[in-house]
Amino acid sequence: MAGKNDAHDAHRDIRSDIRSEIREFLSTRRARVTPEQAGLPVYGGDRRQVSGLRREEVALLAGISSEYYTRLERGNATGISEGVLDGIARALRLDEAERTHLLDLLRTATTTRPPRRRPTQQRVRPAVQRVLDSMTGTPAFVLNGRLDILTANHLGRALFSPLYADPLRQPSNARFVFLDPHAGEFFRDWDGVANDTVAMLRAEAGRDAYDRRLTDLIGELSTRSEDFRRRWAAHNVRIHSTGMKRLHHPVVGDLELPFETFPLGADPSQFLLAYTAEPASPSQDALNLLASWAATTDAIEQPASTDDSEPAESAETPD
Repeated sequence: MAGKNDAHDAHRDIRSDIRSEIREFLSTRRARVTPEQAGLPVYGGDRRQVSGLRREEVALLAGISSEYYTRLERGNATGISEGVLDGIARALRLDEAERTHLLDLLRTATTTRPPRRRPTQQRVRPAVQRVLDSMTGTPAFVLNGRLDILTANHLGRALFSPLYADPLRQPSNARFVFLDPHAGEFFRDWDGVANDTVAMLRAEAGRDAYDRRLTDLIGELSTRSEDFRRRWAAHNVRIHSTGMKRLHHPVVGDLELPFETFPLGADPSQFLLAYTAEPASPSQDALNLLASWAATTDAIEQPASTDDSEPAESAETPD
């Protein structure tokens, strides 16, 4: 059983990692903004040693001292106010997802004690499953922040049948994208899907730095995939709420499906994902054919368990 000192040592390690994350995130955002874009003068004799803004230029644009910003970029987030955060977000041209990610990192960095450890159970509520099952003409899923498919309706499982190749393992979008050789064929825009996948995992890692399964997933992908490592180093984040997915299904061929995501407010870090097709389009015809195929085959089955829980621990970490 892990002792109190072990828990606090792990907490210190996570806070150290978060400080590094703050430094690398801010430096990568700073590097992409040029003085011209920021409206700053650039003189002919100014030989810049950085590709984007200097720290003192970010501080000037944010209305804070360069010493304060330098401490912040080094991971010292103590006492940062909402006004300072807004100023930095404006200076670095952060979008909503990036601003939220920075705020998540700052909150974790200033946490004085680790959260209480409880078994992490992400079960899909029966009411949510009934909603999915009622969407008979719409492929629909419930995913968690690690992009595991917790459950799906019948048409959803048929649409993403390649992810269900192993019936004993919970389908994982992230593992499929980077570790399955069929992913490049299934996702016709694999590069964009890969970028989005990493950006969503990066955002989730900022939101919940104490998710051990997420840390293990990132470690696994970093070890086994150069494509993942390269994208992870970019520190990009994204809120994935709507868009278009271009798929090549092994049974019905090409589909272009708009999607929408809906957070499940009562279930933190879970969201409902639904795909539709334009009426009277080839993609709608393909979906209809897929529904007919799914109705006549028992090959697409839900995994034996969608329990995403950690083994229960015998005791919680003391406050």
